[in-house]
Amino acid sequence: MKRFAVIGVGSFGFYVAKALYENKNEVIAIDRSKERVQAVEPFCTSAIVQDVTDMEALKGLGLGEVDAVIVSTGANIKPSILICFHLRRLGITRIIAKAEDDDHGEILKLLGASEIIRPGVDMAKRLALQLTSPNILEFLPLEEDYTIAQVAPPSPFIGRSLRELDLRQRYGVNIIAIKELVPERFVMVPTADFVVKDSDLLIMVGKEADLKKIKELK
Repeated sequence: MKRFAVIGVGSFGFYVAKALYENKNEVIAIDRSKERVQAVEPFCTSAIVQDVTDMEALKGLGLGEVDAVIVSTGANIKPSILICFHLRRLGITRIIAKAEDDDHGEILKLLGASEIIRPGVDMAKRLALQLTSPNILEFLPLEEDYTIAQVAPPSPFIGRSLRELDLRQRYGVNIIAIKELVPERFVMVPTADFVVKDSDLLIMVGKEADLKKIKELK
């Protein structure tokens, strides 16, 4: 189970928090609006009314242990700027921030955001890609209990070839691509001789239960 904090639960933040919670994650939802917090409360682990543009208020929430913070504070850009700045000062390494435009996104990056999203623009690009390139991996149609997952290799995989690991036979999953980080390279349909490194990311397809078994390996 991963832990996330969603700051700002207007329309976009609400659905992000709800989707994360429904996918069995721990979710802390934060907003200055009592009404918004009450609306999201059934769909998160905890819901907090707080203005986190104040550094001390943000510090008091204890977000140091979360896997990521999603900042979605609406059209007024000032709160998101202050929040990203404070989160970086608190040592939060993964900050995903919603930007209103390109300039806003660049400012948020300079102040500590590690990832920028623009829901309308991103959705338009995804739809265009889906319509023009229906065979793109991201839009591969899967049966209900199958999924695609990006997995960091557990220690028993490191230094072994895909032939040795024989993941299809042992776990019922297939590696369809590998993202090498050192050096940066994307390997589509790797050969059986490919030796897994600790800096690789394995992109697998299989049943959710089987993928979970691999993720739980130490």
